[in-house]
Amino acid sequence: MSGTGTPASVAARRAGVEFSIHDVGTPDVGTEGYGPAVAAALGVDPARVFKTLVAEIDSDLVVGIVPVALSLDLKALAAALGRKRAVMSEPMRAERATGYVRGGISPLGQRRRLPTVIDASAPTLPSIYVSAGRRGLELELAPTDLIRLVGATVAAIAR
Repeated sequence: MSGTGTPASVAARRAGVEFSIHDVGTPDVGTEGYGPAVAAALGVDPARVFKTLVAEIDSDLVVGIVPVALSLDLKALAAALGRKRAVMSEPMRAERATGYVRGGISPLGQRRRLPTVIDASAPTLPSIYVSAGRRGLELELAPTDLIRLVGATVAAIAR
């Protein structure tokens, strides 16, 4: 475990789960985008690096966690929560609700716990990487620990 004290790492430490912190700095994004560049900097398959996205369903904020190389299927996200339609949240609203800055939103240690859905590919992996609470800082943990800590629903929400 690391001494890095982001709300995400503090939450993981308090929960007693095993995790590690990886500082990838500012990877060269090139044409592939930030997420795949982070995976390359970590030296792992992009399927193991997940992004945390905040959406709205009927003005309620919800979180979708999907592999960085894929997109969030908003219709599938809504369906996973028993609703009909989701749209991406305004960045400022997501930042206020989570306490994190866009590009560094972590599923752990948010100001307010939001309903969360993680893509069905996550539990098939030995470990996954999610934002540790700031851009360039990744938290690696077992997907089952993340699912338990955030009370996530598991569903096919990536495309």
